[in-house]
Amino acid sequence: MTSPRAASEPRPALPHRPSFLSRRTLLRRACLVAGTVPLAAAIDGVAITPRRLVTSTHSFGQAASTDRLRIVQVSDLHVHGIGTLERQLLKQLHEAQADLIVITGDSIDQAESLPLLDRLLGDFPRSPRVLAILGNWEYRSGVTPGQFARTYARHGIELLVNQSIEVEHQGRTIRVTGLDDILYSRPAAATAIGAGRPLDHHLVLAHCPISRDTLGLPPEHPASFVLSGHTHGGQVAPFGVATILPPGCGRYVAGWYRDADGPPLYVSRGIGTSLLPIRLGATPELVRIDWGLEDPLQFSAA
Repeated sequence: MTSPRAASEPRPALPHRPSFLSRRTLLRRACLVAGTVPLAAAIDGVAITPRRLVTSTHSFGQAASTDRLRIVQVSDLHVHGIGTLERQLLKQLHEAQADLIVITGDSIDQAESLPLLDRLLGDFPRSPRVLAILGNWEYRSGVTPGQFARTYARHGIELLVNQSIEVEHQGRTIRVTGLDDILYSRPAAATAIGAGRPLDHHLVLAHCPISRDTLGLPPEHPASFVLSGHTHGGQVAPFGVATILPPGCGRYVAGWYRDADGPPLYVSRGIGTSLLPIRLGATPELVRIDWGLEDPLQFSAA
């Protein structure tokens, strides 16, 4: 018989064991998270990032220069329509108050898009000078350089194919050299400059950033800096790591490169997309550079 004392003592608590239901719930939630992360990335890569344009701002040379030249770089448009992205581009272009706009190649990637490019260029700002070069996709599209030149010329835009021009700004003269595409044609820097006089300020436009490694500029015409595009910043670059880069990039992905191997180089992430309408970790970019011209900036030719 159990004593009254034993009957009144509390029984020791049993250790807690998670029920089958709680384990199942935990598993369900884990699966939900695992499925949600790639889904969110896919939504961002298709519907959000490719339609969001940022203007990145930079200074080159004397930041406080009173005779600053403001350059705005438009690269890799890959025009397929006039939508949200293109309207943002036009708005930001008009707000940038540029002294010089440069279009650094791959404006279209198929011949059918030439009328769309024509329409888009019609809404570009009219006041600053606008210069353009060709990229690999212009050649792949089957549209001839002459057709591009005529399209650009209708809007007062000069197409430079291994050519240089001189730009006057507040009493200073700047040379701008536009090189041909290195993948589908042949850059010729010496031909582009010709018998031009040496100048203290020299901007080079080359679609593929690997061009920096073989510019071939005459020693008396070194580049102050180079503007390129082509890479799309990797286009699909989760956490900023480019997974695939096209030929013509070399070791360059995006942003500034300033080392002893050549003149300073800025690689734009560009605006549009190619092959797949996806951008992840590589937001479309309009580049604005304020170039201080008070002191000549000379660098060795690559």
